[in-house]
Amino acid sequence: MMLHTISESGAGMAGAQSIHANVYATQPLAKFGSQAMLEETIPKIVSGQWRTCFGVTEPNAGLDTLRLSTTAKNMGDGTYSITGQKIWITCAQVADRMILLARTTPREEAAKPSQALSIFCIPLDRASPGLDMRRIAKMGGRAVDANEVFFDGYRVPASSLIGEEGQGFKIILHGMNAERCLLAGEALGLGYAALAKAAAYARDRTVFNRPIGSNQGVAHPLADAYMRLEAAKLATYHAARLYDASKDDASIRQDAVGIAANSAKYVAAEAAFNACEKAVLAHGGMGYAVEYDVERWFRECLVPRIAPVSREMILNYVGEKVLGLPRSY
Repeated sequence: MMLHTISESGAGMAGAQSIHANVYATQPLAKFGSQAMLEETIPKIVSGQWRTCFGVTEPNAGLDTLRLSTTAKNMGDGTYSITGQKIWITCAQVADRMILLARTTPREEAAKPSQALSIFCIPLDRASPGLDMRRIAKMGGRAVDANEVFFDGYRVPASSLIGEEGQGFKIILHGMNAERCLLAGEALGLGYAALAKAAAYARDRTVFNRPIGSNQGVAHPLADAYMRLEAAKLATYHAARLYDASKDDASIRQDAVGIAANSAKYVAAEAAFNACEKAVLAHGGMGYAVEYDVERWFRECLVPRIAPVSREMILNYVGEKVLGLPRSY
């Protein structure tokens, strides 16, 4: 609800993304972190003293997370040495901590590929050797930085490890499901904001001596967009409730949470795209003008369609997990 509200306020994806990593990226930390992390790190993040970012995506792995190549080597002296590259890391320029997924065992040596990865909460000390960041120029959401992050023998304390070595992939899912719920909420906010702006314009804009909203060709697409957003909102809030309930109810399977979270992200992203597109079209030529904001929201609504997982991979996931279809990737 919070991210939905921020996005709908007009701040859009940029406003929501400025804080959303502090919400979803800390879920693995809160559930599996050490007592020291719970006593020091979490309070500083909650208070706003520290900010976080989520370091999972890599340029040569994409959605194939189990093949990521960034390594974290235990040096035996109380530190890990990190080498590799992450990409599309939001707020890395201003973050104090990164929740990092890295390889601690070669893939071929692990009993299962998922047991070769570990998760860390690492400090981002820009004055230390081995750490470099480069901004990515973006189509939208430019008020918030997105980055390539390079590690070259970057040393972090061994106490940065969350949980046990080899359990990173299992642990990171707690953050990924939360992220899908949050992106769905942000998408809804964009859609509702664009729809409200379009409806107001359709009531006020007069052509042929009557408001353009009196024409069904304008009114019906907006009404349809509203109903799609309402349906997506139900899916999103169901997924969020299920995610929250799963923390205390062991009978709720993580597969069920994943299905709900991925489904919510999919339908909310599609509903938001539809609403933002219809809002631009309802404005006619002025929909292309910066003055009315709808062009910005239209650009930003592409984000939840693409990230943090593509529409096609969600369809693959639901086909396999819900319908029992053969895996296609």
